[in-house]
Order: sequence, then C-alpha cells, then structure tokens
Amino acid sequence: MGAGRLITIEGIDGAGKTTLAGALAEALRARGVDVRLLREPGGVRIAERVRELVTDPGAAIGARAEALLYAAARSQLVEEALRPLLAQGRLVLLDRFVDSSLAYQGAGRELGMDAVRTINDFATGGLRPDRTLLLRIEPGRARARSASRGGDQDRLEREDEAFFQRIAGAYDALAAAEADRFAVLDGALTPEAVLAAALRAVGDLL
Repeated sequence: MGAGRLITIEGIDGAGKTTLAGALAEALRARGVDVRLLREPGGVRIAERVRELVTDPGAAIGARAEALLYAAARSQLVEEALRPLLAQGRLVLLDRFVDSSLAYQGAGRELGMDAVRTINDFATGGLRPDRTLLLRIEPGRARARSASRGGDQDRLEREDEAFFQRIAGAYDALAAAEADRFAVLDGALTPEAVLAAALRAVGDLL
C-alpha cells in the first residue's frame, strides 16, 4: 500500500453524510489535496448495480442476503478502486464503508456485529480506514430530515424507529471501541459547522 489515506463518513440515514462528503471533497481540493470521492454501495459499475437492488423498495431481500450483497459490492469497490487509488498515494473520501454494515445489518437487522465483521473482513481483505467521521444525530430528527426531502423512500429508509435506534446505538459503541479512528461530529449543526469540524478532524492526515 502506498501513502494514500482512506477517510470514511458514517451515520444513520438523514445525518448529512452525503452533504458533508461533497463539501469536504471540495474544501480539500481547494487546499490542493488530490481527493477521490466515492460512495457505498457503489463507486464502480458492479457495485452500483448492487445498489439498485438493495435500495429497491419492491425487492424482498432477507437479512443475511442483504449483508452478503453489501459485502459483495464492497469487495468489488476495494479491488477495483480503493486499493489501486491508495497505492497511488491518493486520498479517498468514502460515503459509508464496513461500519455501515456492522451498524445496519449487524445491529439493525440483528445478525450480530461479529458475524457481519467476519464476512466484511473477507470481502475487503482487512482494509481499514485511516479516519472515520461519524455524524451523530438523534434518529427521530434524522428521519424527519429524510422525509422532508420528498420522493420515495428506499428499502432501509422505510424501516421503523426501533431499527434506527439500534443502528445509532451500534455506531456509538463502535466509536467508543475505536476512539483513535473515529471522530464524532454533531450532525445537528449547520452544514458549515459540520464541515469545519470535519476539516479539523482530518487535518493530521493531510
């Protein structure tokens, strides 16, 4: 692996991950940093096709199959994009990564985080982020944000309150267990304030 860095952004739906990812990428480029912004599931052709499937509200997908589909998309992204970019010394900014599966399938679907971690260790070859920005926000507020966007909700966005409470708790547990990797940001702040906090949190990696 070269001198590249992998920064991931995590949080429940409606926390502001995608907004932060775009703003952070733009801010880093303005500072002369060579940044590649990718998303999960997606980022490469095969993974984008998996994304269409797992977000389809009409698709009946079992919890284990869902976890395996996310891991498969992630494996392709790692092989086709992440490892080559990191080997070139690039900074990669990734909207979601393994922690999402630990929280959503491990806790939200109640498959167990250890089981989900095992399949993702295999899928990624053990690739770990250098820094993870966790946008923490109260689930009810995040769901209200998602609803205010309008349009149809995807499969996961249609889940109940208890599902998202389990996910939020899992993210907190993950951040506590790896405090050196996680930087917890207040997702209830303005986008400008969140961006400023994110820039401070990744400054030592630049």
